[in-house]
Formats: sequence, structure tokens, C-alpha cells
Amino acid sequence: MTAAATPRESRWGAKLNSVDYMREAVLFDGSGVRAQYTRFWLLLILASVIATAGVVADSTATVIGAMIVAPLMRPIQGTMLSTVLGDHRNLVRSIGTMVAGAIAAIGVGFVIGLIVIQPITAATNAQVAGRVSPGVVDLLAALATGVVGSIALLRSDISDTLPGVAIAISLVPPLTVVGLTLESGAWSQAAGALLLFVTNVAAILATGSVVMAIYGFANVRIEMAEDKEAERRRRARAYLTTIVLLVLVTVPLAYSTAQSIESRSRMGRVTNFVNDATEGTRWDLVSITPREGGKIHVIVKGQPPLPDMAKVYDAMEQDGLDTSLIEVELVPTYSFDSEHLEAPAS
Repeated sequence: MTAAATPRESRWGAKLNSVDYMREAVLFDGSGVRAQYTRFWLLLILASVIATAGVVADSTATVIGAMIVAPLMRPIQGTMLSTVLGDHRNLVRSIGTMVAGAIAAIGVGFVIGLIVIQPITAATNAQVAGRVSPGVVDLLAALATGVVGSIALLRSDISDTLPGVAIAISLVPPLTVVGLTLESGAWSQAAGALLLFVTNVAAILATGSVVMAIYGFANVRIEMAEDKEAERRRRARAYLTTIVLLVLVTVPLAYSTAQSIESRSRMGRVTNFVNDATEGTRWDLVSITPREGGKIHVIVKGQPPLPDMAKVYDAMEQDGLDTSLIEVELVPTYSFDSEHLEAPAS
């Protein structure tokens, strides 16, 4: 007669069953590994094409569709699970798949960028502009989304949230933006979009490790290992690597956030000066946009006579603004109706 399992054995047995489920969900392993890779690459290439087309067309709906189709979450979560379980073979396999997939998505964006006539940069495309200047807020959002994704992997009762996680974490669109901006020669914007992707990856790895530890899965491999102390040291090194990655991502994000705050402050001051100069005239400020190299582009529309722009620049310079970085574009406009059809005298 077989002895009944103790509560402790039953607990670890249940966790091992859960581990088997998670391994099947996120690792490229088992007898059907070739079919898994075929599915991954097919979906990744199609998602990259959809994402690039959505960015070029400035279509948010199309980009969201690409996020749902994209399968990059699998190797990233596979990297996280392999780290927690100390599975070196699948760790290398997952990291390799993730890096190769990222390079492929960038390549798709670059190739499609060759076909598009006009440059696709932050100055001409809102989809690009939203992905090339990540900040600390993006890291916080990625961390929260990573927690949801990890819990959804653990609990089948909330797995329906995975499409929402795919949309929120945004993996493939930033990579296609990297390709598009590289092809357009906007190197700093490409670096910003790549930083957004790395931020999301780091958030998934960090939050996944924490969630796994909270649920008790971090000790499964240790309890099963013969040399428990060696397994603990291996686990500590893996966690340390994740923490270092998170810190390395946080530094440029903090710098980007500080730059963004400073840029918004300057734009607010420029806006006040332009509004003061056009008050009581037939000119109105239409837009104020940050450009590469800290430059600010201002568009003002109205009817002649022109406002005194020399006075505006003198006031901005006295206030400490670097006027060499500020460009004000005056666009004359004329209104016609059924009673006033003659062009005004030049």
C-alpha cells in the first residue's frame, strides 16, 4: 500500500504541476518545438508588418492590432521563468529567441522605411513621437503591467487579461519605430524607442521574479536540487542580474524625464512671450513643438501687419532663454466669404 502524501509533499506536487503548465505556456520546449518556433516567427513577422504600417499611417487602431498579434511576450516570460527555475538551457534559448525576434522586428521596420518616401520621425508622426522619449512614468506603467502579466500566467482565472497586457506592455511597435527612425537617420529617436522596449523587458523580468517569489515558486528548484546551497547562489546571481538591468534602465529614463520636464518648462515660457506679443493683434499661436537638439518650433497664424518679433526675442533672451534654439514661423492667413472675395492688397 502506498503511503499517503504529506501536506508538504502535496504542496510541492501542486506547485510542480503549475510549473509544468507554465513551462508549456512560455518555453520553446518539448516534442512540438519546431511547430512552436514556426508559429512564433510567422506571428512576429506579420505583427511587425502590421505595426510598421500602423505607425507609418499614424493609425492607433492598427498599432493596437499588432500588439495583440505579437508573440514576443512568450520568450520574455520564458526568460523570466527560466531565471526563477534556474533552467540554464531554456534561459539561453529564450534569450536568444527574444533577441533574434527584436532584431527581426527592427529589420522589418527598416525595410518598410525604405519603401516610404518621406522620413518617419517624431516631427512628422505622432506614433513615433509617443515612443522615442520614454520616462520614469513609462517604467512604472511597465512594472504594473508586468505584475498583471505574471499573475495571469500563474492563475487561469484571470488569464483573460492577457490581451490587455499585450496592448499595455507594447513590445513590437517600439522595435519597428527603431527600424523606421534608423532608416530616416534619426539615431537619437531610434535609441529612445529601443530604450522603451528594453524598459518593458526589464519590467517583465523584475516583476515576474517578484511575483514568482510571492507565490512560492522561487523555491521549487532549490527544494528539488541535491546541492541546495549552490542552487541558492545561482538564483542570487540571476536576481542580481535582473536588478542591475532595472537600475541601468532607470538611469537613462530619469535623465529623459528631467529633459522632458525642462523642455516643457521652456515651451511654457516661450508660449507666454508669444501670447503677450500677439495679444490685441490678429495673430494667434497655433502650435509649439519640441524638435531635435533641444530646439523649439512655434507656428503663429494671422493677418498682417506682422507682430514685432525682435521685441519678442529680446524679451526671451533677457529671461535667460537660448533664442538660438527657438524658431517662430509666422503664417499669414486670409479669410473669404460670399461678401469678401477680393484678395487683400500686398
